[in-house]
Amino acid sequence: MTVLDDIAGVPAAAVASPASTAEVADVVRGAAQDGLALVARGAGTRQDWALPPARLDLILEMAGVCGLVEHAAGDLVAVVRAGTPLREVQEALRPAGQQLALDEPLPGATVGGTVAVNASGPRRMLYGTVRDLLIGVTVVRADGVIARAGGKVVKNVAGYDLGKLVAGSYGTLGVITECAFRLHPLPAARRFVSATADGPDEAGRAVSAVLGAQVVPSALEVDMATGTGPLTVTALVEGVPAGVTQRAADLEKLLGADAAPSDAPPPGWGEYPFAPGDVGLKLTCALSRVPYLLTAAGVTAQLHDVPMRVRGSAGTGVLYAGLPAGTDPGIVAGVVSDLRAAARAGAGHCVVLTAPPTVRGRVDMWGHVDGLDLMRRVKDQFDPAGTLAPGRFVGGI
Repeated sequence: MTVLDDIAGVPAAAVASPASTAEVADVVRGAAQDGLALVARGAGTRQDWALPPARLDLILEMAGVCGLVEHAAGDLVAVVRAGTPLREVQEALRPAGQQLALDEPLPGATVGGTVAVNASGPRRMLYGTVRDLLIGVTVVRADGVIARAGGKVVKNVAGYDLGKLVAGSYGTLGVITECAFRLHPLPAARRFVSATADGPDEAGRAVSAVLGAQVVPSALEVDMATGTGPLTVTALVEGVPAGVTQRAADLEKLLGADAAPSDAPPPGWGEYPFAPGDVGLKLTCALSRVPYLLTAAGVTAQLHDVPMRVRGSAGTGVLYAGLPAGTDPGIVAGVVSDLRAAARAGAGHCVVLTAPPTVRGRVDMWGHVDGLDLMRRVKDQFDPAGTLAPGRFVGGI
């Protein structure tokens, strides 16, 4: 064990570095018996997301629980240990012409951390989210018992609920040690087609045109810097070379005269519009309400006189927004309040993913969440003593 480390500014007395599921179980069992609180950490790329732990004695460093356990290429399935960086997974699958269709908005992110926060990027539009791709999971419960659910066959549905439950739970229900994923073939070609739009309404019309056509984009993104001019709309198509060429040409017609194809993504593609220390927000809405939410974001930024960048999937209604580090906490609170009202009007939500401590003390990071009482009961069933990441999740779970 090593000493002195922290999670979101909360210090821990020690760090344990297991190298297998069995060793993780031993550490968690010991922590439970001693009444210690622990937080599992992969690469630490999102350790400042959500709330700081309410108490913390031990950090469970998962970097040693890494590697590809199994790759059943014929079944398009891979089993991967949680501490494995996503990039290493892709490199291991590439020789077989296959991929785990998860984007990597934060370089270095691990499989376990990605599942724990249910992170996804632009290509969720075609391939789905972590919950859609996860077909099996191994989890160490708060009492140190190893639990397995799902399987290594895409059609196996037994135990899916546990995987869906831990995905997005921020490590509060169990320590993920292995994941079985559904894979996809690597596309032989891909092309990006970008165009500018004078405002959210024009962007909305362009998005609607693409969605109504037969081009089947893998991603359809918007990028807007409030107060600095037009938006950018970018579509990604993937597949066989001839098909990609034709679909890209169709996209050029759909997106207008200034549409430009490229083999390379535009600047910022797949990246969050906020950096460490900034305020990062996740905005969701019904697909038809994306232009409305973009307009509301622009009006809110202008009203509070603060620069804000909004970027995300116009094809799924999942957007991200960033406010600069050092923004006054009172202004952040006003922006979040206004955006939450707009998101609710669009049948969605606004969540503060990450923020400096001064903002966390002023703003409810999660806002109203339906089903919170049920979530508390689930936490009590899985972790009655509050061993795992206490206080990190919604409602202080």
